[in-house]
Amino acid sequence: MAVIAAGALTLTGLVSSAEAADVNVAKNAGFESGLANWTCSGGSGATVSSPVHGGTAALKATPAGQDNAKCTQTVAVKPNSTYALSSWVQGGYAYLGASGTGTTDVSTWTPGSSSWTQLSTSFKTGPSTTSVTVYTHGWYGQAAYVVDDVSVSGPDGGGGTDPGPAIPAAPAGLAVGTATPSSLALSWNAVSGATGYTVYKDGAKATTATGTSATITGLAADTAYQFSVTATNAAGESVKSATVSGRTAKSGGGEPNPGTSVPKHAVTGYWQNFNNGATVQKLSDVPANYDIIAVSFADATTTPGAVTFNLDSAGLNGYTVDQFKADIKAKQAAGKNVIISVGGEKGSVSVNSDASATNFANSLYSLIQEYGFNGVDIDLENGLNSTYMTKALRSLSQKAGSGLVITMAPQTIDMQSTSGEYFKTALNIKDILTVVNMQYYNSGSMLGCDGKVYSQGSVDFLTALACIQLEGGLDPSQVGLGVPASTRGAGSGYVAPSVVNAALDCLAKGTGCGSFKPSKTYPGLRGAMTWSTNWDATSGNAWSNAVGPHVHGLP
Repeated sequence: MAVIAAGALTLTGLVSSAEAADVNVAKNAGFESGLANWTCSGGSGATVSSPVHGGTAALKATPAGQDNAKCTQTVAVKPNSTYALSSWVQGGYAYLGASGTGTTDVSTWTPGSSSWTQLSTSFKTGPSTTSVTVYTHGWYGQAAYVVDDVSVSGPDGGGGTDPGPAIPAAPAGLAVGTATPSSLALSWNAVSGATGYTVYKDGAKATTATGTSATITGLAADTAYQFSVTATNAAGESVKSATVSGRTAKSGGGEPNPGTSVPKHAVTGYWQNFNNGATVQKLSDVPANYDIIAVSFADATTTPGAVTFNLDSAGLNGYTVDQFKADIKAKQAAGKNVIISVGGEKGSVSVNSDASATNFANSLYSLIQEYGFNGVDIDLENGLNSTYMTKALRSLSQKAGSGLVITMAPQTIDMQSTSGEYFKTALNIKDILTVVNMQYYNSGSMLGCDGKVYSQGSVDFLTALACIQLEGGLDPSQVGLGVPASTRGAGSGYVAPSVVNAALDCLAKGTGCGSFKPSKTYPGLRGAMTWSTNWDATSGNAWSNAVGPHVHGLP
């Protein structure tokens, strides 16, 4: 009995003298809470969402002048203790160190890296040291550096450590992007605290990702699939996101929906589903010079983002829905495209959330199915949200197929800069966008791509403003000149058809220019658009008779 007791006493003594587990005494070590607990010199630091090493944020600090972009944090430590100091860095020169250790201060550095590199060192605290300053900084005249996941690992000095991660929330904004016969691209919004994501196809795990997108491969052609996504971290996996449906493309690309295509050089005309004093037309009355006929307009509903279409039979002299649908088919049989336009001067459709983007895409797809429209025109003159309009149009494209015609008719102010929401939307959907027919009217004087101011009604106004789009990232085939068909078609900005033709020649061939001459030619330029086929008819179709053959005769 005595021997056993002695053994028990010895074991108890070992336990009582054992060191507690080391902790990371740095707070907000991954910068998930912005710059909390950190101080950066001269306002040099900011948190960024890319690149990150872990989580959803990192610190980016930029040296300037005599400032080396030093960011510091004071941490609580125990005297006479050893701490392992480390961080992950990327970018320009980056230093990591500790001062006020009470013994030998330490630092380590790297001259820069295009990928994540770990810096690590260690220090021992003095006999009376209870706090140490850890820091990171760049170097004078060098590029910005990025730092993430700082660790000061050692005994708890009384300040504790950050709590462990909580299970993340479910991702929002899951959307289907580009479809091929064997794959579908998915994207979703980032989730705070997530370190990864898991994608489920028809309820079964399909793949994992560290970012907010994934492409699911190995799928069957022309087949619908259901997708959801979860967020994960060390604490576990979130519940699944809302489910979205995606359909792969037909094998071989399939035929454009529903069987027509846009010619290399095309004329677009808006057809009025109302009587405002212009000639009242049936679709069958629209001249053959028009390749794309934009039915104006879809109507907003009480459901956010959703639209419908109501033929104004009374205003159109008894034109029936059955006649309208038959005329659409007849135009398509003749190789024309009939699309539904959303917006107009009084359009009040708003797509500014995931729900409204879904409603927009679903309602338009229903109209395409009901009437046989070839696509959609975006003519929202009260602004749009590029994030959600992009999601909506990609969703619609995925539903309708690769032949979907997508046109846009922004105002001049909307296409002055690539940072504008309309321009961003156009660039975001460049792979599925047919043409942007900017309205070169009702705008007054505007800047051209050369920084000079040009007035409406001139060939320079058309060419110098088109140049902004042509040099801003759109393909020439995605640029068209939108003009009124007559002086009554717009409040201002009417130009004679001869001026339109001269601008087309200037851009496509380098001839017919005014004082502005582009630095190169754009023979792939799509063509021209007019408001409207009805106002054109009121003037004896003078616009389409002059501009139509000229567009079709471009190189």
